[in-house]
Amino acid sequence: MPEFTIDFDGLDQTISCAAGDTILRAALRAGLGFPYECNSGGCGSCKFELVDGTIDTLWDGAPGLSPRDRTRGRHLACQCTPLGPVTIKVRLQPANTPLRPRRRPVMLTTQTALTADMRELCFKDVAPAEFHPGQFALLELPGVRGSRAYSMSNLPNADGEWRFIVKRAPNGHGSGYLFEQLKIGDPIELDGPYGLAFLRPEVKRDIVCIGGGSGLSPMISIAAAAVREPALRDQQVLLFYGGRQPQDICTPALIARDAVLSTRVTCFNAISDSASADNWAGECCLIHELVAKKLGASMRHHEFYFCGPPPMTDAVARMLVVDHHVPPDQLHYDRFY
Repeated sequence: MPEFTIDFDGLDQTISCAAGDTILRAALRAGLGFPYECNSGGCGSCKFELVDGTIDTLWDGAPGLSPRDRTRGRHLACQCTPLGPVTIKVRLQPANTPLRPRRRPVMLTTQTALTADMRELCFKDVAPAEFHPGQFALLELPGVRGSRAYSMSNLPNADGEWRFIVKRAPNGHGSGYLFEQLKIGDPIELDGPYGLAFLRPEVKRDIVCIGGGSGLSPMISIAAAAVREPALRDQQVLLFYGGRQPQDICTPALIARDAVLSTRVTCFNAISDSASADNWAGECCLIHELVAKKLGASMRHHEFYFCGPPPMTDAVARMLVVDHHVPPDQLHYDRFY
């Protein structure tokens, strides 16, 4: 298949982009610190200007571009593929290159029901599974247009296992395929790792992981890695998880299956549906409200990792930065829309 060159305006840098690859993925595979977060068109972090050449836009209506961006000729690198040699203008960020992603064939080996609408799926590769706890991968699913981003729930391992907690989305094509059509032994393509909201073991602060929905997946990975990290042996690890109803809370079972995690992590759960609180002995509130209730004035002394639906992540970020003046560099999350 043909490859095209990408030149970076103002930089002495040229890379190759395989046919079908996006500009963002090609840059990350080349080890360049291209700015990004979601890698799926929603957050707008990977904007660039096209200086020369022709590109194809995969998603014309991607919400990551505002009307003003479009009138100014900006594009999303995660949604653009070059149709020939191109020159682009972007401000690179060297810190955005933790691991180089690559494509690989994997096979579904197990699937475990966690709740009525959440499963943990395990895929196997012949090579070791190399990623940082908290990162995600892109799954290419047969018959489903566009990649689907899911965060790993396990730890890097030599056995080549990639585990994902997936929540069934109403009318979701990707999760619908994973729940209804994918069978044990079926192959798919996995592309990764991606993501910048991974565990920072060099930071010596108590760790707070906050998850909602399938955002629990990277939080379990981060917590499991943190309790095994010698450099963090003196730090507390707190896990907050919010669901709508009592049957959505699966954290006790997930923690109990990991002997190391169960002895080190402190878990707090909340449900948001007050109508189902009669069958619930725990907290009934939004999960960011529970974080504020438990941590209070000590908020600034923690390192925060969080993942979940956009309303949840927006509320958590606003609560931490605006209400409690937590420095933004103590917040780690990838925005998915």
